[in-house]
Amino acid sequence: MTGAIVLAAGQGKRMHSAVQKQFLLLKGKPLLCYSLEAFQKSGIERIILVTGKEEIEYCRKEITELYGYTKVDAIIAGGKERYHSVYEGLKAAEGCTEVLIHDGARPLVTEKIIRDALNGARQYGACAVGMPVKDTIKLSDEEGFVASTPDRTHLWQIQTPQAFRYSWIRRAYDKLFAREEYQQGVTDDAMVLETMTAHRVRLIPGSYENIKVTTPEDMAVASALLDAALEGEKICHAEK
Repeated sequence: MTGAIVLAAGQGKRMHSAVQKQFLLLKGKPLLCYSLEAFQKSGIERIILVTGKEEIEYCRKEITELYGYTKVDAIIAGGKERYHSVYEGLKAAEGCTEVLIHDGARPLVTEKIIRDALNGARQYGACAVGMPVKDTIKLSDEEGFVASTPDRTHLWQIQTPQAFRYSWIRRAYDKLFAREEYQQGVTDDAMVLETMTAHRVRLIPGSYENIKVTTPEDMAVASALLDAALEGEKICHAEK
């Protein structure tokens, strides 16, 4: 059994909108729909949607039922921080052999990325989707001056989904919640596995288009990328 945990419990404060970003309309559909649709079409067998407690009924009626996402078999409440929501999702994913964890604010995830992530979890036990950084990265000191310039040859910008053997990531999260001090500075799921266990995480290529929508400008970029993807599909069909 393969599962996907799709996170849609964030407040999206940087969006400066009265509507939570995962429910903002992107080309006529809630932003969240795009990632759910990708997982619905993929080989993933079940989807756990994690959202705010007050949004559960809305997600059930206005998203999963309205758009026919039949693989969504659980809609549950998340927690205060992202890692709280992931932990709730992992509990609901009991029985899965592999699990993918994805931010619902990444609408341009593709079936290929999902397939590659799942294969990575099966082959390596843990993998994170990402891309090599294009820009030079600077580390600053406390006064705002450059402290060092790491070699970007080995730097990646990390995306989601991140995929794991279920037993590995569940054990890591159980340990994370054993002591509150372990939870300081947690930014992604690969980091939890890296710090709580001895397992290694394989990096696999995603796409520079697999952006996370965080600000109003990102909505415009996502819309343009969706237009380009649709145009590309039309050209492929025409050539066939």
